Amino acid sequence: MKIDIGITEKNRTEIAEGLGRLLADSYALYLKTHNFHWNVTGPMFQTLHTMFEMQYTELATAVDEIAERIRSLGAFAPGSFSAYKKLSSIKEETGVPAARDMIKQLVEGHETVIKTARALYPLCASSDDDATADLLTQRIQTHEKTAWMLRSLLES
Repeated sequence: MKIDIGITEKNRTEIAEGLGRLLADSYALYLKTHNFHWNVTGPMFQTLHTMFEMQYTELATAVDEIAERIRSLGAFAPGSFSAYKKLSSIKEETGVPAARDMIKQLVEGHETVIKTARALYPLCASSDDDATADLLTQRIQTHEKTAWMLRSLLES
């Protein structure tokens, strides 16, 4: 059945593609955060282990919300590692960095997701897609707060 929600098919497709990049960045950040949760060591182990768990749990919910928004726009959500690797701006970590480097990488990851989300605003505004704009606002707020909390751990 044809989708008639007040957003042109062309704009729905472009927004869904942008959300696909946001989904890929969010999933890459989820995977990195979960990896660091498992592998963190050092004097801040308990604090970071717990914090990373809260963060990857929040990201797991976020990727579902982003994917469901893509579906509601009539597109299929990317869902494979190869698709995420192609779409994501977040560099994969294959080693086990020191705790401080984990924190730095996660700050950079959250900042990347923020920029990916922010880049979609003009298209959402010109398409009257308030639902996607609202999702982006929520994601940006969460990622900005998380980045701030992580950055605070790097202060002397």
